[in-house]
Amino acid sequence: MPPHLSRNLGWLPSSIWGPQLITTNVPVRTFGIKSLNPPKTSRFNVGPELPVLKSTPTAALERKANTIPLRSGAIAIKKGMTGIYDATSGKRIACTVLQLDRVEVVSHKTRQKHGYFAVQLGSGWKHPSNITKSLLGHFSVHGLSPKRHVYEFRVKDESGLLPVGQMVNADWFQEGQYIDARSNSKGKGFAGVMKRHGFGGQDRSHGVSLTHRSLGSSGPGQGGGSRVYPGKKMAGNMGNEQNTVQNLKILKVDAENGIVVVNGAVSGPKGCMVRIQDAIKKPWPEMPTST
Repeated sequence: MPPHLSRNLGWLPSSIWGPQLITTNVPVRTFGIKSLNPPKTSRFNVGPELPVLKSTPTAALERKANTIPLRSGAIAIKKGMTGIYDATSGKRIACTVLQLDRVEVVSHKTRQKHGYFAVQLGSGWKHPSNITKSLLGHFSVHGLSPKRHVYEFRVKDESGLLPVGQMVNADWFQEGQYIDARSNSKGKGFAGVMKRHGFGGQDRSHGVSLTHRSLGSSGPGQGGGSRVYPGKKMAGNMGNEQNTVQNLKILKVDAENGIVVVNGAVSGPKGCMVRIQDAIKKPWPEMPTST
């Protein structure tokens, strides 16, 4: 048998059960890390006299306009360290030798298609049989040989996009200018807390046995949730992380051999790949304009 309403509900007026109680004004959740209703671009909030929305890709590019280099960088190989003597003071300056190996422009990234401007560079050479067909087609479309290493370099606008196939030699940089070098640091493998984070270790007496180089408590008690907080410094893999060394001065440039000598040390072992680009915290280098 079909269910019947109770006596109290049966005497209610039929207007209560009508469709007029179904409302469409359901409150939308606006809290949380990611917005559930991000602003959408329309002809009403975008115009020549209206301010740009702060959460749009256009506003994001404007905020980064002063920190994105005007031109592309280059891919180099760390050959090792040496010293150069200053002729005026006679002091020995420790420096790192970087070499460019057949660096060519592979493709572009445009704001209309990808959301930002970037130059994709390739370095070295790789046998076609040791590369995937998709990546091999990416090089063959532009008429380039397969590259062993491919990286992107952000540029401010379309004026920094180099023609596809153009070589980037060592004379792309000038002596005396400053660059930023990005590379992966040396991998140290699995390391303990004393070597990885500089912990002092535990006592050598007072009842401590076999845990002299171990960490102490890894988490608080009941008042802290009886758990280990995210980001706790513990033993684990050390090194092999990208590191950026800023404001390195170029001491020598050898365009014939593709050598760039920079002041100071660069992260990574010999033979690692280093991405060098104009320093963002120094004035842009004065490059001759093509007429």
